[in-house]
Parts: sequence; C-alpha cells; structure tokens
Amino acid sequence: MIFPMISGMDLWQQARLSLESEFGERITLDALTGPGGLIGREPWQDDAGSPAGWLIAQRKTGHRHSADDVLTAWYALRVSPPVVAHLDLGTGIGTVGLLTLWGMGAEARLTCVEAQEISYRLLQSNIDANGLRQRVDCSHGDLRELALDRKFPLITGSPPYFPAGTGVLPQDSQKAHARFELRGDVGDYAKAAVSHLADGGWFVLCFPSPQKQRALDGIAASGLKVVKSRDVIPRETLPPLFTLFACQHPQDFSGQTTVEEPLTVRHADGRLTAEMAAVRRVFGFADSEAHGGYG
Repeated sequence: MIFPMISGMDLWQQARLSLESEFGERITLDALTGPGGLIGREPWQDDAGSPAGWLIAQRKTGHRHSADDVLTAWYALRVSPPVVAHLDLGTGIGTVGLLTLWGMGAEARLTCVEAQEISYRLLQSNIDANGLRQRVDCSHGDLRELALDRKFPLITGSPPYFPAGTGVLPQDSQKAHARFELRGDVGDYAKAAVSHLADGGWFVLCFPSPQKQRALDGIAASGLKVVKSRDVIPRETLPPLFTLFACQHPQDFSGQTTVEEPLTVRHADGRLTAEMAAVRRVFGFADSEAHGGYG
C-alpha cells in the first residue's frame, strides 16, 4: 500500500487544528525563522512551492513572542562560540531556545524547562511540528527545582518582568506567568543558571531597562558576573525598553563590565534599522520579509 506523503505545512495545519480543538480558541502559525540559511533539517515546501523555515504555534489572544525573545537569542549567538548543547530556562512556547538552536547548527541540542501548562503544551507542538524531537530534551517543571546532572556551555533565559503585586494580574494564566514573577524572579533564573553553567560558559538573559538594577543585584547574588550588557531601544527618540546581559563565572572574567552602545530596533518612521535587519538575517529572513503568519 502506498501512503500519501504529509508535507510540512500539512503537518502544521493538523497540529493547529488539534490545538484549537483542545484549547477551544484560535491558534496562529507564525514564522519563527525564514528559509535563508536553514540549519539542522531539510526545509519543507509551502503551498507555493517555496522553502519555508521553522514556524511557531501560539495563541491568538495569549502570550506571544516578541523582539525581546529574538534579541536574547541573537545576543547569545553573538557572545557564545558554537556549542553542541545549551539550556533554556523558563522556555515558554520555545522562542528563545529554538532560535538559539537554529543558530548553533545541525549538531546542536537544546535542553529546556517550562512550568506553565499551556505554554508547555504549545512547546511540545512546536518541537514536533518542526521535526525537532530528536534535538530537544524538555521537562515540565519549575526552574527553581531544576537539578540536572550536567553543565552547559550556554544558558539562556527571558524572565518575567514584574514582581507580583506591582500591576494588574491578567486573568489569563499564560499571560500572568509570562509577565509576573509567580514562579521565581530574575535572581532565581540566575541561581538556576549558575548551578548548571560550565566553566567558561555564558548565561544570557534580558530584563526591563527601568529595572536594570534588580537584574544586576540578582545576577551578583547568584555569584555570576556581568561581562557585557546592551540596552535595546524600540524606536528612535524613545528610552531603552529592555537590556541584554551576558554573564560568566567570576573565575572566567576578572575585568570590568562592558556597556555596549544601545541597539535601536526601528527608526522614528517605523522602518527597521540596519542593525535590526541584520539580526533578522541571522534567523533566515530577507530584508523585505516579515514574520508572516499562516492563519
């Protein structure tokens, strides 16, 4: 018997329909990477016959990936040499971890941990539909309790930004856990990182610029040192929105922290800056391409 071949897009559409039936809400399929410089798997063809990159399924009205995730992964790829394994803390639906995996090459593997149930379910779908099950080890649990028996040369994380009680807690559980420190704060991320970071390794994270001192205090309390940092400005004339940090063990860095020139995402008229366009090219997007969706 000859079985029909299931294309990559068909697999994704099946995954979306399954998630929509399970959640009872709209799920979108959005481009996580572009087709350019595809690493790690054979590209599937979209309905027009063009090679496509990795997609990410996310709730239409839930927590969705954004520039902070993209730039955290980019900063990790920028400061770290190529590695064959890395750890992503509080991985959510997989954005930072999968983008970093993309950039590290076909031999790299990702280990990740996520506690929030809805995000973890979406993470599973994003791993499977992108054909990455053999390259990703994930666990459903609290990063504060993480105790793996190995060290990693690179660890990434995008902690929630706000302490509980400092704002209106969203009724949506996924949004609430992604935005507020309901399962640990930036210091807990740093503690989990320091216990799993190999000698000479890097811990890369992002945190709101107006709360930069909280990140610095949490990193210092864990025993790590900030090697370099960089503010991100969302649009010209606006203040920095979040800051990227690259950290190491004290024995691996004895100098002064380098504060790099800010990265500006958009010009005042809304156009991407040349530097942000270069970031997008790292993840396979041509300058004229957008992070398009598939419904």
